[in-house]
Amino acid sequence: MEETLSPDAAGAWGPSASTNLAAYRALRADRSRWLPIALDIARSHGIDAGAPHVFSTGTNLVVGLGDRLILKIFPPLLQAQFVSERGSLMQLAGRLHLPIPEIVAEGERDGWPYLIITRLSGTLGSEVWPSLPEAQKERVLRQIGETIAAVQRAPLGPLAGLEPRWDVFMRAQMQRCRMRHTRLGLAPKFLAGLDDLLRDAATLIPMDAPPVILIGEYIPENFLLASRDDQWSLAGLFDFGDVRAGWRDYDLLGPSAFMSAGRPGRVCSLLEGFGYAKPDFALKRRLMALMLLHHASDLNSHICIEGWQDKVSDLVELQELIWAE
Repeated sequence: MEETLSPDAAGAWGPSASTNLAAYRALRADRSRWLPIALDIARSHGIDAGAPHVFSTGTNLVVGLGDRLILKIFPPLLQAQFVSERGSLMQLAGRLHLPIPEIVAEGERDGWPYLIITRLSGTLGSEVWPSLPEAQKERVLRQIGETIAAVQRAPLGPLAGLEPRWDVFMRAQMQRCRMRHTRLGLAPKFLAGLDDLLRDAATLIPMDAPPVILIGEYIPENFLLASRDDQWSLAGLFDFGDVRAGWRDYDLLGPSAFMSAGRPGRVCSLLEGFGYAKPDFALKRRLMALMLLHHASDLNSHICIEGWQDKVSDLVELQELIWAE
């Protein structure tokens, strides 16, 4: 039976969910409070809302509308993600060899902006990646490196106005770096090298170089794969809510942490696809600094090398482990 919108449902998410993260998460977990609104939005654009599929992962309210469209609703407290996603999809449209969603419609309901976008075909990367043969993992990582480079060749356009600016963002991350990683439980042997690394970072990380589009999270949960003749390839890229403008190396961190696993073949494939030769000490040092300064940085959870904490004694050895040659 199709759900209908009750007379007061348009305000069902309430003011607290608009401004309070905990209240918003409670709303998101209770689809009965917001799904009727989502279906009404779809119907208002003449879209069949008879067979919705609610996506349980991610940050925003996301509903599949049949097999062709997706509705993505952003709470006002995450307005910046809407601006980033909308701007990125518009700026990158027609500029990549890889499919990305197209904007079909957009609007706002009670101050909550939304996008209706096309649904890409393929299999979620996180479902396929663990079982891929090593040679195919190297192949996909090379394609990811090439895709990062392609995105960064696109002009910034209005994305140049995204806040905070790269230099402001980096300096703020540097100031909070020790506090963040102490709170997250980074081992003392790594915390001991933070001051030296941050001192190097101030000169290794360009602050005023021409910025490029940074997606921020090239990870298996954010791309699609497809198989042809038993060969898996990158088939689509989505989720542009964390886009910023800044230094190009920042986007190497996601695949380095979640996918390369310190294997030389994978590391080489990613970097060569991106346009780099084998990493020298300065590049490894810069990438190590950026990994600690990333907006979602948590080494204990994000470095996918089994037992890495026991394999190295400091941050210099860790960078050699992650970006092994």
